[in-house]
Amino acid sequence: MKNLVAALVYTALGAGAILGVGPARADIDAAMLLRDGDMKKLVFHEVPEATSLAAFDLEDDSGQRTLEDYRGKHVLLNFWATWCAPCRKEMPQLSALQTEFGGKDFEVLTIATGRNSPEGIKKFFEEIGVTNLPRHQDPKQSLAGQMGVFGLPITVIIDPEGREIARLRGDADWASDSAKAVISAILGRE
Repeated sequence: MKNLVAALVYTALGAGAILGVGPARADIDAAMLLRDGDMKKLVFHEVPEATSLAAFDLEDDSGQRTLEDYRGKHVLLNFWATWCAPCRKEMPQLSALQTEFGGKDFEVLTIATGRNSPEGIKKFFEEIGVTNLPRHQDPKQSLAGQMGVFGLPITVIIDPEGREIARLRGDADWASDSAKAVISAILGRE
């Protein structure tokens, strides 16, 4: 009888995790409660959404990647452009998030979408003093288009299974206590 009960509990927990009601959902629910200020614009999805498999260019012209390459970690994916004033404002804040939270379970990934030359991107990062973020590109806007990115900046949070769990349209104060609390909760580091 004990084995039957244990099997049922194990099955229920597994089904809960698949349906998004296990521990990961609890982390997302906690994160939702921590939104304040600009973070109120961060919209969490009821059910995680599939992301695009469109490729984007690596910063050193060594090839391409897809979001699948980041499976296994949470990704804060920021779409931006060199001509975007709000992007200039929030990029150092995203760099600070990478410094504080980056590692085996979290990464800030920046994608310059549209017409941004590699030289212009490099100059942009040098001018604002950012050295720890990738300078990837999506010149034909394949990834941005497939992910419904219209207007910049757009920030998408992706779970370790490669699904979109939240999206923020426009700029935000990623250095705020609220932003840090939200990321901590999503990562289960409370």
